[in-house]
Amino acid sequence: MFLKQIALAGGFALMSGTTIAACEITGDVSIVGNEFPAIHTVAGGAAQCTGGEVKSNLTADHQKINVAGMQGNPAEYSSAIIANSSLVALMNEDVVRPLDDLIAEHGQDIPKNQLITIDGKVMAVAFMANAQTLAYRKDVLEEIGVDVPATYEEMIAAAEKIRAAGISENPIGGAYKAGWNLAEEFVNMYYGHGGEFFAPGSAEVAINNEQGVAALNVMKELTTYMNPDYLTHDSNATSAEMEAGNVMLMNMWGSRMGVLMDDEGAEEQVYTNITVGGPLTVGGGSTPASTLWWDGWTVAKNISDEDAVATFLAMKNGTSPAILNDETMGQAVWMIDGYTPAPVNEGVFAAIAAKTQSYPMLPYMGLLHTALGDNLADFLQGKESAEQALSDTEAAYTAAAKEKGFL
Repeated sequence: MFLKQIALAGGFALMSGTTIAACEITGDVSIVGNEFPAIHTVAGGAAQCTGGEVKSNLTADHQKINVAGMQGNPAEYSSAIIANSSLVALMNEDVVRPLDDLIAEHGQDIPKNQLITIDGKVMAVAFMANAQTLAYRKDVLEEIGVDVPATYEEMIAAAEKIRAAGISENPIGGAYKAGWNLAEEFVNMYYGHGGEFFAPGSAEVAINNEQGVAALNVMKELTTYMNPDYLTHDSNATSAEMEAGNVMLMNMWGSRMGVLMDDEGAEEQVYTNITVGGPLTVGGGSTPASTLWWDGWTVAKNISDEDAVATFLAMKNGTSPAILNDETMGQAVWMIDGYTPAPVNEGVFAAIAAKTQSYPMLPYMGLLHTALGDNLADFLQGKESAEQALSDTEAAYTAAAKEKGFL
């Protein structure tokens, strides 16, 4: 599998004054995707097209429904808004179509750095970069006399001082909800410890090792400073904890920082002091304990040609320079002509500058991600050892990989 390298560090054109023609479609469009503000902006831009129906289902459960929703004939969804990992899942099930013919006919003006090419075919159009980085309360760190953490060890030391000062009993937040979120936190931490997920050139999993155990131990130590219900907290829930003034430090997606730092949902003392930092390292390593992502859009395979064209045009409109304005500019690190970097997105740019590794775009990585999400909670709850949790994960992955023919 070949992934065209996206020039993330240099691919953000800073042009202004770009305009586009009105969007007219003749087919129908149905979008499924995540629910954070940047995705709402994209779906809203697509809905500006006239002549056909454009509807969307934006939900935190999008990864649970997008494959099933595109397997019918015709597919329920004509486009899924996806990221590194979820594109591979859709391709594994053969529910998205190559875009080369649509690009030749209707998309020659799409910048080349946005085209996600796999095995010589364009399978998605990227529109934003993303990464998890530090969010912190600068007033609280100043109060306890601590510098901004650069490592997870420094984060834990700061959390202990915050707790000891009586400022917050559970000062650390994290998207540790059992399932996809928890697995992603392990992926980050394992990379930070220098781990490799698979044997070289193979689909054979290799995480039950020193790096895997170390990653789990740091995650468990972090949970001792989290809300006791951390296994139910996704990005929305832990962000709400920070806005409520309970969480002072957390690892959070760059695409969520705008919500944390605006004047809605939090008192002025809170939102004016929430600040973005770079990704943290761990265990004395120099590799960020984070992953670099892109978000993009696809076109379903099992739809009519008319709806495919309509979907392509609508999604192109939804990720065109026309969506950029003072309100939307800070929602993401947009890979769109006309984007001007905003302070709220400094964390993602810091992740790029620190050479944060991209999430593994391998056809079998999704199976490992699922196995991780299903098998790590018992260790965090003290029900089994780190080695046993990793062994269970490897066994679950191996069974799934054999069933899919990867092993």
